Amino acid sequence: MGLGSDGSEAFSESVVFLRYFEDLPDPRQRAKVMYPLPEVLLLCLLAVLAGAETVTDIARFGDAKLALLRRFRPFAEGTPAHDHLGDILAALDAESFQRCFAAWAASLAGVPEGVVAIDGKTSRRSKGDKAALHMVSAFAARQRLALGQVRVADKANEIVAIPKLLDLLAIEGAVVTIDAMGCQRAIADKILDRRADYVLALKGNQGALRDDVEVFAAEQKANDFRDTTVSRSTTVDGDHGRIETRAVTVIHDVAWLDHRHGWPGLKAVVMVESRREMSGGIGRTERETRFYITSLDLHADQIGVIVRDHWAVENSLHWVMDMVFRDDECRLRTDHAPANFTTIKHIALNLIRRAPSKDSLRLKRKVAAWNDDFLASLIAK
Repeated sequence: MGLGSDGSEAFSESVVFLRYFEDLPDPRQRAKVMYPLPEVLLLCLLAVLAGAETVTDIARFGDAKLALLRRFRPFAEGTPAHDHLGDILAALDAESFQRCFAAWAASLAGVPEGVVAIDGKTSRRSKGDKAALHMVSAFAARQRLALGQVRVADKANEIVAIPKLLDLLAIEGAVVTIDAMGCQRAIADKILDRRADYVLALKGNQGALRDDVEVFAAEQKANDFRDTTVSRSTTVDGDHGRIETRAVTVIHDVAWLDHRHGWPGLKAVVMVESRREMSGGIGRTERETRFYITSLDLHADQIGVIVRDHWAVENSLHWVMDMVFRDDECRLRTDHAPANFTTIKHIALNLIRRAPSKDSLRLKRKVAAWNDDFLASLIAK
């Protein structure tokens, strides 16, 4: 814990933040290290909070804000040039970095309450000779915090990455929601082993199960569900010239389905029928029916909220990463650098979301660039 120029303690919380990354291996030869890893991480984080979108931006920030940086660490050799900084980010093991991030995020979130939504996202301009960076992330919908992320390896898919991500997370008591790619027995088993519950989208990748559910639901609906136990709920929302009606039906009698397919922990099947009516002269009506399986035995109005909460990972994480942090425009391509830079942006997002200001995220980043004290306060969380 250092002292400020006036003799006061200088933002001891920043030291607490860095403590979660103390075990991050530094692959550089110790005798040749000019820029200690904690200083590099702090530089990157402060720069991204203040609007940096590239490694060159971070290097320029370091040149301009050395006095601010020295409020937290010595920075005896100043800050690295952009090419040196890129080499450091490329060399750091991404999986180790993600484990450190998950431990730090867990310290912020505690035990997640409600939905932990898991979904993948591709950084489109990261594609070079290899496939574009694709990360699978976990998002606490109620707390609006990124909890962890894992890179999907080249020539692999999310089915391999999701169990690795689950291993990083503290999810006991939470409800894990995943799109159809994660509707796998092994993934359901792992969620249950971690003492959590699941709501998994059911699509064509589980062909026989999906077909059985669809046929049964259609037969029972035609009979007004008189031969099975269900709960039902309907909500109506209007926004941007659109009226959307969602009818949620939870089929609680699934013993027949469990006997036929042996799905771990299965308690209910969920059918969500949505109708979108477009106004403004369009006059079009769109209809969609989606199915889910779940280990929860809850009423339809509760399940409906959980299904809707899953979309927080799209609206409050993926969309923000693209529109506020310009993630799709990131051109880092070397080794671990793309994944590590994404992790730094997730750290920044969590911190800036916790700032007490009611400003938008975009404006908070601008203020962080203008006001050193506000920027420093963001890492004192």
